[in-house]
Amino acid sequence: MAIVLEWKGQRYTADADPEEPLYAVLQRLGLPAGTEIFAAKTQEGLHELAAPVGPHSFFQLVGWESPEGKFVFWHSSAHILAEAIQHFWPDCKLTIGPPIENGFYYDIDFGGHPPSPADFPRIEQKFMELAQQPEYFVRKKVSQEEALRYYEQKKNPYKVELIRELPPDEITFYESGGFVDLCKGPHLWHSGPVRAVKVLSLAGAYWRGDSRNPQLTRVYAISFPSQAELEAYLHLLEEAARRDHRVLGKQLDLFSFHEEGPGFPFWHPKGMRLLNALQDWLRKKLLQAGYEEIKTPIILTQTLWERSGHYENYRENMYFTEIDEQPFAVKPMNCPGSTLVYRTSLRSYRDLPLRLFEFGHVHRHELSGVLTGLFRVRAFTQDDAHIYCTPEQIQEEIQALLRLVQEVYAAFGFQEKEIYLSTRPDKYIGSLELWNQAEAALEGALRAAGLPYQINPGDGAFYGPKIDFVVRDSLRRRWQLGTIQLDFSMPQRFGLTYVGPDGQAHTPVMIHRAILGSFERFVGVLLEHTAGELPLWLAPVQVKILPVSEKFLPYARQLQAKVLERGLRPALDESDEKLGKKIRLAEQEKVPLIWVVGSKEAETGTVAVRDRQHRTQREAVPVEEALQELQARSLPPS
Repeated sequence: MAIVLEWKGQRYTADADPEEPLYAVLQRLGLPAGTEIFAAKTQEGLHELAAPVGPHSFFQLVGWESPEGKFVFWHSSAHILAEAIQHFWPDCKLTIGPPIENGFYYDIDFGGHPPSPADFPRIEQKFMELAQQPEYFVRKKVSQEEALRYYEQKKNPYKVELIRELPPDEITFYESGGFVDLCKGPHLWHSGPVRAVKVLSLAGAYWRGDSRNPQLTRVYAISFPSQAELEAYLHLLEEAARRDHRVLGKQLDLFSFHEEGPGFPFWHPKGMRLLNALQDWLRKKLLQAGYEEIKTPIILTQTLWERSGHYENYRENMYFTEIDEQPFAVKPMNCPGSTLVYRTSLRSYRDLPLRLFEFGHVHRHELSGVLTGLFRVRAFTQDDAHIYCTPEQIQEEIQALLRLVQEVYAAFGFQEKEIYLSTRPDKYIGSLELWNQAEAALEGALRAAGLPYQINPGDGAFYGPKIDFVVRDSLRRRWQLGTIQLDFSMPQRFGLTYVGPDGQAHTPVMIHRAILGSFERFVGVLLEHTAGELPLWLAPVQVKILPVSEKFLPYARQLQAKVLERGLRPALDESDEKLGKKIRLAEQEKVPLIWVVGSKEAETGTVAVRDRQHRTQREAVPVEEALQELQARSLPPS
């Protein structure tokens, strides 16, 4: 049979036997099988090089530069890591070891004697010895009885539990060298491309994420095709540590966390200035785009959440309370409250689309082990919106949203982004017909907009498919921010209607959308993206006024009042510190502009301007000129 293979934009045609391994076909074509090419993509998903060609007629070959190539590379590396660890801890019990966005990990029960960072070098050395043999990854299908017998002999209850839950005809082992592991793949043909590794850290992790289960040790690591790429990544980690938003949040006095409210951020005055500036800008943009703002209660009756489907599908992430002997829940999402606002009036097709936005404060229960600064909290404010429209308006509304998302991200310097279409998950509400209709509508809008996207199967919300937006920051790290979700089910559940042109009642379509995701997480991302050097329009303190001595405080206070009159955000250093220290403190606070005032400035009605962002200094700038410049540069992007 004839097959087509695509590699680096070129297509190759070859005759192949369906039973022939794919790597053999590549070798005949002179393509770098196993060294640069790690796997292939077909309509059914990822295809190993060691697997037979089978019935497929087209293969898109993937290597290190693609997400799928990294997935296979790091998945295979996780097996080598487990084998290296097992060499030193032969009685340890392996559980799962998946690839993640940057590297991989393996959760292991060490029986109370886990490794320490001092063990990392010898684990890495053993890893590289195994990888460079090289080790070939051989897939073997086994019966459930054989699989259970193997792990019962090894006294590994974790693998036994997994095996009992798997369909009996879908159990596979992978052998590499002398190492055997339960795994569905896919893997590299061999470990030769893995030429550098770094064990990064250790963490506690409950088996299957349940605090009632045993606690395991999670070993994080990352591998690369070259030592140079590993060193570049480690340099990136150092830079990321310097930009850690938790450190910057303390340094800039923006927010804090306390034992009295674990996972609940406390915003300081400067942090509130930043949040308010961000919200005011976005609010103005949304009002210009035809949205109306609403606000819904934080606590609503449990019956509402049962009706919406959240109680059935999301209650493990919710907080509950009781009022007047009736069960209530703290809202984890804003959508049910929005539907109640919609229902307060009789709607006509002429009223649609109705765009309602809410900066809604929500609470979600997260395990303490996953709380991470502003990135993973238990209370946050979503830049949420719900658009009610007719089926005929879906395409136009989605395309308008796609344009709005691009405008917002560009304002913060996020020019590079990835788009994912997430489809029906295992747990969902609504009919299969509605889901198919919703998925087709989103995909049609993306195609009409001419935007490239990837399918993310099974990752939709329980009430509808969604489009997710992933941006890259200045360190080229990926952050999932916004989402657009199409929902046919919730309007039906809440009995939402509008009167159509035919005079009959019809059910509207509900579009859920967030652009920043949550203000808390976005602030964390923005701090790390800019290393705390926020644009002047967002800076909590836009200008800091430094009198040379106490004698010039009255003049400095006059300047502060003039800045405040223009609706801007000044700060005044009234301390008795020497000027040099005042300047250093303002620099540490990353204040964009500094005005220094002394005798000459007070006599002439001027200021000495130190511009941190442009790295310039100017003497004797007239006050009105300095104010006009400050105001002009404080204007947010349109």
